[in-house]
Amino acid sequence: MTITPVKPAEARRLIEAGAKLVDIREPDEHAREHIPGAANVPVGALDGLDTGDCAVVFHCRSGARTDANASRLAAAAEGPCYMLEGGIEAWRRAGLDVALDRRQPLELMRQVQLVAGGLALLGVVLGFLVNSGFFALSGFVGAGLMVAGATGWCGMARLLKLMPWNRRMAATLA
Repeated sequence: MTITPVKPAEARRLIEAGAKLVDIREPDEHAREHIPGAANVPVGALDGLDTGDCAVVFHCRSGARTDANASRLAAAAEGPCYMLEGGIEAWRRAGLDVALDRRQPLELMRQVQLVAGGLALLGVVLGFLVNSGFFALSGFVGAGLMVAGATGWCGMARLLKLMPWNRRMAATLA
């Protein structure tokens, strides 16, 4: 089965006609912002997806994740299969409803990006202003990002998951 790209207006028409909308992002991303009525089924949990023979519209944030997993998504759907071009970002730009819960923390990967960038910048500034040994902080952060990219394991993400604001979010998702 193939997956057909659709623009937001067409996706909305399909959903109104009975298609199931499936958000393939991670639960922390979905909790912060989602299209109302979308079921959250991350790519890693597609085996549990039950669509029956109804049409399915898959989406992610920008469309890149959906496109990268198109064959896997098409295989998981039992009926006609579509992907929202441009993801939730295109949906929002088209003026369609998006539920945003600012009480939820930023997505974990955005938190990692902010902390890693801040620590790298801090290491450079302190290296120039205080002691050149602080450059090692930037090197350590860079090495951690390289390990995360090469292995898929991110120590900073694991540490950030333990922070109180992220534990609260996990409790609301359970």
